[in-house]
Amino acid sequence: MLKAILSKKELSELSEYYGCIDDILRDDEVNSLKEFRHHIGTTRFQHSLNVSYYNFLLCRKFHLNARSAARAGLLHDFFLYDRLEHISEKSHAEEHPKVALENASRKFSLSELERDMIVNHMWPVTKTRPHFRETFAITLVDKFCAAAEFSDMVIKFAKSKAQLAACVTVIMFMRMSLK
Repeated sequence: MLKAILSKKELSELSEYYGCIDDILRDDEVNSLKEFRHHIGTTRFQHSLNVSYYNFLLCRKFHLNARSAARAGLLHDFFLYDRLEHISEKSHAEEHPKVALENASRKFSLSELERDMIVNHMWPVTKTRPHFRETFAITLVDKFCAAAEFSDMVIKFAKSKAQLAACVTVIMFMRMSLK
């Protein structure tokens, strides 16, 4: 079953959305993203699906290119390594959009708009500025989904307000110690 966080809808039954991404979902390398943890409480595949769906909805609402928004959302974190074990001279925030674009370009035919959304989705953390309105949208949706995934994970593990406070404290401590 394909569901986005905060949604009860079965995404494969939403033909307008699913028709934009069904070819990508059939790809083995894209499906291998289910094996990588992302944002502590989810997989990279689920995070990408979340971004894809909400980016599609936002762009459709504002009469932007919702099809490209859905496709780029699914491919924006298409890097095939564990980011905690990957050693690089550049920061992960700088490097992974370029790697995702290389991987996506190798597997799929991408429009200029989709390429811009993938490579610039980390703005303003990265230096290059988005060139399209849809790219600004994906930067916001990506951060929204990360926050929703984190919040969902904390709420699932906490049975009381005290446990919730303890979970948040432990997670914040873990994040600080990883830097």
